[in-house]
Amino acid sequence: MRRSGVQVYLYLFFPNLCSEKSGKTSEFLFLADHGVDRGLDDYGYIKMINYIRNTKFSAESLLLTSNGPLPWDSDEYLKPALADDPLLQIDVEELSEVTAVTLSPAADDQVSLLLQRATQAEDRAQRAEEALARAMDDLHKLKLLAQGLVLNTDTSRGPSRSGAIAELREDEDEAYFSSYGHYSIHEEMLKDKVRTESYRDFMYRNMDIFKGKVVLDVGCGTGILSMFAAKAGARKVIAVDQSEIIYQAMDIVRSNKLEDTITLIKGRIEEIGLPVEKVDIIISEWMGYFLLFESMLDSVLYARDRYLAEDGLVYPDRCNISLAAVGDTQKHSDRIAFWDAVYDFKMTCMKKAVIPEPVVEMLKPETVISEPVVIRTIDCGSVTVSELEFTEDFSLKITASTFCTAIVGYFDIFFDKSCGNKVMFSTAPDCTKTHWKQTVFLLESPIPVKTGEELPGQITVHKNRKDPRALLITLDIAGRKQTYSLQ
Repeated sequence: MRRSGVQVYLYLFFPNLCSEKSGKTSEFLFLADHGVDRGLDDYGYIKMINYIRNTKFSAESLLLTSNGPLPWDSDEYLKPALADDPLLQIDVEELSEVTAVTLSPAADDQVSLLLQRATQAEDRAQRAEEALARAMDDLHKLKLLAQGLVLNTDTSRGPSRSGAIAELREDEDEAYFSSYGHYSIHEEMLKDKVRTESYRDFMYRNMDIFKGKVVLDVGCGTGILSMFAAKAGARKVIAVDQSEIIYQAMDIVRSNKLEDTITLIKGRIEEIGLPVEKVDIIISEWMGYFLLFESMLDSVLYARDRYLAEDGLVYPDRCNISLAAVGDTQKHSDRIAFWDAVYDFKMTCMKKAVIPEPVVEMLKPETVISEPVVIRTIDCGSVTVSELEFTEDFSLKITASTFCTAIVGYFDIFFDKSCGNKVMFSTAPDCTKTHWKQTVFLLESPIPVKTGEELPGQITVHKNRKDPRALLITLDIAGRKQTYSLQ
């Protein structure tokens, strides 16, 4: 008796049903020859295989299909249930001819051997697929490890070299200064009333500090601070900037008839020479996002150590960096959970690229769910460059029972020392907007918190060794660690 293509497939799927020991051999043969095998073409075989794969069809259920319509008679079963399904790669007619043997014991042994080999091949294919899946998972983990190593390059090998900014070559720092060559960034800063008017008020309300003094303006931009100092009574102001904006500053100074008081010099403060040996006061608007981004404070400290007189002053003279907990589940969902399903496609891997990048934005004050904590105070008159990299433990006292979805960082600036009229401003979420906004560090997974409890944490701030104007900030919140790159 010859075996049809369907018989062969049924042998492959249900060897127990088809064996002599099952007691159902006659039923099976009747099904294959007179029931199921009703003129199936190649597409019919494909549909049958995919149907059995998809529905986990049992052998007994298959026997019930001999009289009714074929359950796989739908085009949806043309789609392979398994990638590279070995059974879909068999030539049915060729296989039928190869298996055209009688149901003798020897033939049954031959078919059994064939079935055994096919089963073994399928098992090997399954194991190979599982091994490939494991390899892909390992590759993904290796990629994440490599990303972590890049983000944390050398940060565990002690503090960065002293004066990393001072040691940059001009071509290495060109992009930074080029960004300040365009008028738009200066327009944004000048229109920031909190920033600009704080500097103005500090100088105009404390003219006794400036009267007859020599002032150095590091990173003068359009020269606005230099002109404030001149109007406040400074005898001489030296304004230094490496960007192309200094040429506009020269015109601005001349337009305001201050060229006899203000001298402008193009160049990096670390590379130029000043027309005086010492200065009495250093002013600079050096602050970046999260205070320390761009590392311009390094240049101010260089100028302080190189040019400031023994009893000289640096303004602003004091700065604080603060942190607070944020609870905004909607924003977390929009920016992080969003990647779980994008138009019905999983893009979860994108989270690994999104989370390490801090968000600079104006935070809604009502989303702050803890009391703020100052994690670093900087005295600009005494701090060293190496002290701008640090690790600090902190604890946030929670003020609302909800989920902590992020940590926000901001800073406060003080003009205090020797000032009869002290001036300060803050970039906190509940204060007037500044161009610095706030820096938000999104957590990968929200942390449930309750009112009154303390949320422990640790922060580590380092310069990026490959780009010392960028910052690497590692936050460990309740045992969950994440490194962020502010660049």
